[in-house]
Amino acid sequence: MSRMATVLRQFQRDALACSVEELQARVGVLAAARQQLRADDAPDDVLEENRLELARTQWELSHALIQRYLPAA
Repeated sequence: MSRMATVLRQFQRDALACSVEELQARVGVLAAARQQLRADDAPDDVLEENRLELARTQWELSHALIQRYLPAA
């Protein structure tokens, strides 16, 4: 399986997804952690892991917001 396919599979929204509020809090924690990692000159692989987790959480947040506010068909 290609790296891109693996990453895309990781972004699939979980059926047991968190609430919008939980996801917003998680984005805040991950962003703060990223800033600290950068300040501490963390290795590239650690920064990449944080970046992927942050992106995945932002993706989940955007889809949770769509589910919350999209009018029913």
